[in-house]
Amino acid sequence: MQEKQHTEYFTQLYRELLALSVYRGVGNQPVTGALLELLGRAAHGDADGLYDRWGHLCALLAENDVLDSLPAAVAAEVLEDENAYTSALAAGRRPSAALESAALRDLGALYRAAFFDRDGLRGEAAGILPRWGTAAAPAPLDCPWQECGPALAAYHRRRGCGCFTRHYAFLWREGQMLPVEHPDPIRLSNLKGYAYQRGIAVDNTRAFLDGFEANNMLLYGDRGTGKSSTVKALLNEYAGNGLRMIEMPKEFLRQLPDLTGRLAKLPLKFIVFIDDLSFSDGDDNFAALKAVLEGGLASRPDNVVIYATSNRRHLLRETFSDRSGDEVHHADTVQEAVSLSDRFGISLTFLMPDKQRFRDIVEQIAADKGLIAGPGPATNHGPVIDRQALLAAAERWALERGARSPRYARQFIADAQARLSRGETL
Repeated sequence: MQEKQHTEYFTQLYRELLALSVYRGVGNQPVTGALLELLGRAAHGDADGLYDRWGHLCALLAENDVLDSLPAAVAAEVLEDENAYTSALAAGRRPSAALESAALRDLGALYRAAFFDRDGLRGEAAGILPRWGTAAAPAPLDCPWQECGPALAAYHRRRGCGCFTRHYAFLWREGQMLPVEHPDPIRLSNLKGYAYQRGIAVDNTRAFLDGFEANNMLLYGDRGTGKSSTVKALLNEYAGNGLRMIEMPKEFLRQLPDLTGRLAKLPLKFIVFIDDLSFSDGDDNFAALKAVLEGGLASRPDNVVIYATSNRRHLLRETFSDRSGDEVHHADTVQEAVSLSDRFGISLTFLMPDKQRFRDIVEQIAADKGLIAGPGPATNHGPVIDRQALLAAAERWALERGARSPRYARQFIADAQARLSRGETL
């Protein structure tokens, strides 16, 4: 009798998962899919299959370091699902009564499956089968999931839906947004010098996030001055405010209208980041970017801005032969060359620092690392070196490389820190 009750119990859970509708995509995810297969084996009395799927599910949980909580693993896949319900919540819209009812029904089924009677299924095989934990899922699914409607609405309104709930940096490759698993963690506080330029970049980004009309931005200047680092630091600073970034290589710029069209439907704010931008004569991507910035039939969505970096002010490579050619309307060609950079509402210049500014940057980074005393409280970690000795070594480092730049300053401090930790002199 008890065995029959167990079979009916697992059959009910299995069929509830088979009938998922709004959250149907969750059933295709690794952990929930493995749980579905396990319950199916239990419902059909397939002992060997049950053992196999049990081990497979435990392996997945261990691989993701969530062996202590099956509910947390399933909840993570629920929160990352993109469907009509989560899209409406992310956009701040109230779902229809029918849609909300179906979604909450699915959440109830997933909750019951995630917390199913694990020990009852193990039965006499308790000494054979491994165990997983059943700790509660984190917020907003830290209560019965069918009761989490308001908490889910707040979560998706803040974090978006689908892949954007977990990731905030992406790469565009051949029509696909690929998440960056380990984005550069640099913060604005790590960047030294160029406070004026970064202040403008911060103000424009904050205006964008606050719902005001924001400008596309071009950061141009010498190599190693922190142009790309500034853009990446802005993302890290404001990802918690709904900012996301997609880096688009310049060879895919013809697909930029496809990307902006896709992003226009989403409730988050997006920076499309184009690094090291420049064009050669006759490059089709030049016209594609120009049309998206201004001048195309389709306007740029309000939730998208374009931030680009370049070593060239006018972006289009020009040779002396271009200037001395036999074109009749040469002035028109010159206007074409400068028209693209003019379409960025903000242009920020990052020039190589002079000797004194380079010294200041070295000192600031060294103080952050505890190599010399800084303006704040004294630090007790790491070796300490005489300030003048450090600056003299930094100058030699820069001269050997033919330039003074923030990048060389950071590289020097990294090398100095390693040398000093080994008791070597600079």
